[in-house]
Amino acid sequence: MRSCLILASLMLTATASAAAANAEERPHRISLTVRADPRTGRLVRAPVVASKPVHPVPVSSRVIAPRQPSPVLDLEAYIEQVAARYELDPLLVRAVIEVESGYNPWAVSPKGAVGLMQLMPQTARRVGVRDSFNPWENIEGGVRYLKYLLELFGGDKRLALAAYNAGEGAVFRYGDIPPYPETTEYVYRVGKKLGEKRRAAAQETSNGSPPAPKIVEYVDSEGRWHIQTRLAP
Repeated sequence: MRSCLILASLMLTATASAAAANAEERPHRISLTVRADPRTGRLVRAPVVASKPVHPVPVSSRVIAPRQPSPVLDLEAYIEQVAARYELDPLLVRAVIEVESGYNPWAVSPKGAVGLMQLMPQTARRVGVRDSFNPWENIEGGVRYLKYLLELFGGDKRLALAAYNAGEGAVFRYGDIPPYPETTEYVYRVGKKLGEKRRAAAQETSNGSPPAPKIVEYVDSEGRWHIQTRLAP
């Protein structure tokens, strides 16, 4: 009887230890705050990691159903539809696709990233994509992953885009955009594309109406995200 009790106690301890280990391995949401450096008095940006871990991207529980091209629903309309479902800006999704693949559904990078949103095989499995060359699956998988990254990094587009390019681990390691030339250039290019698309959309919306203030977002060559209010031309 006593041996059974000891065995049960050991099993409970092992289960609790495994649960704690799994909780530690789960990523935590990160955000940035501005504080004064105690040595210099200058304002600096510092990462703040939340105590509660973020649940990882679902894997097999939500496999994306294969879709076939439809003469009624083209890619642009599909991007709008998927972005709305995940509550993302469709212009951001389009900017990512343009930088990643130039809208080439057959694109394959030297590192093995595939399709419109250049999903790595392990990322595709995480988000439930079975065929990364299928543009409909690829877009939904990429948007699902991008949404996860934005939630993980507290809505910070810079960090989410850096993680999309270099991986969550690299962003957590540095607490900011990793100092990789490819990643800093990637964040800059997507931010530039996004700014161009928003300006074009604002111009179409105005349609000859009197100039009005508008918000402009862009990323400079050092990877810093800027938001400005400007008068429309």
